[in-house]
Amino acid sequence: MTRYLLAGGGTAGHVNPLLALADHIARVDPDSSIVALGTREGLEARLVPERGYELVWIDRVPFPRRPDMQALRFPSRFRRAVSEVRRLIRDRRIDIVVGFGGYVSTPAYVAAHREGIPVVIHEANAKPGLANRLGARYAARVGVTFPDTPIRGAQVTGMPLRPEIARLDRALLRAQAREHFGLDPHKPTLLVTGGSLGARALNRGIAGSAEAIVDSGAQALHVWGGLTELEDPEVPGYTVIRYCDRMDLAFAACDLAVSRAGSTTVSELAGLGIPAVLVPYGTGNGEQRFNARATVRAGGALLVNDADLTPEWIHQSLLPLLGDARRLANMGQKARSSGALDGTERLYELVQEAVV
Repeated sequence: MTRYLLAGGGTAGHVNPLLALADHIARVDPDSSIVALGTREGLEARLVPERGYELVWIDRVPFPRRPDMQALRFPSRFRRAVSEVRRLIRDRRIDIVVGFGGYVSTPAYVAAHREGIPVVIHEANAKPGLANRLGARYAARVGVTFPDTPIRGAQVTGMPLRPEIARLDRALLRAQAREHFGLDPHKPTLLVTGGSLGARALNRGIAGSAEAIVDSGAQALHVWGGLTELEDPEVPGYTVIRYCDRMDLAFAACDLAVSRAGSTTVSELAGLGIPAVLVPYGTGNGEQRFNARATVRAGGALLVNDADLTPEWIHQSLLPLLGDARRLANMGQKARSSGALDGTERLYELVQEAVV
């Protein structure tokens, strides 16, 4: 029996691949033991227990960015976090640590190294985070989603994806998907999403042209998200929902997606062959622009800035694309050539190489 400690949290980009790997391990090796390491503040605090896995908490210990009181407290807090993880590794007789980045991963990497057990890292973004860059020094294997990710020992595995996405037959489910959302079964369909929290500029930029989109003969499914107040233009044929717990059906329903360029979403769209307009998040360390690069270079997506989501751009660029079935089909093929749906299996293979 192999005992796994899966470390990662904070954002969906860390938690979703962790859960995808956990589900795969549970399916192919039901005698294994899986413990997740996270914090009380991150998405993992809700998502991991909901999926049926044990979550062990440690305190959130962010790296200090400036010389202040937090920086003074950091060494002792970090040592305490490492000690807690070392104790967990010994008590549970953990065989391997698999980390996905985020605040909890660095203490886990250090603890595993000091306890003499292997570490495997998965880096979701094309521009690696600090935790994984540091952890790569200890890692037996490093899997990455995107080629050319600048991290030591990188091997391209792709993104671990949820089974309902990795096994999705869009053509088979299209009619059911459009019925599920109350969409016309025959009209060109645009999916708009900024992720679970939403994206203010993207939301308003596209929804502001709801009438033009519908007047062109198309329809839209807009997943607004929870970050900004819901603003439904109340245009028949332009469906706005706050959350979508069936993104598999949303992907099956659409012909074209306008989306943020988070690593999971980019991987899902490319792997499924969905042509896309990718709108990278403009702040942070710029990783979303790098995440989009491979699909854009392949011709499977367009890259557009928030500021360019104007009515003029929608009229001149988005609507002609949405109405051009041949061009969309060509983009879909090119998107698929840049993506993969077997990231979970390929990461699991790396883990098995390390645990032997």
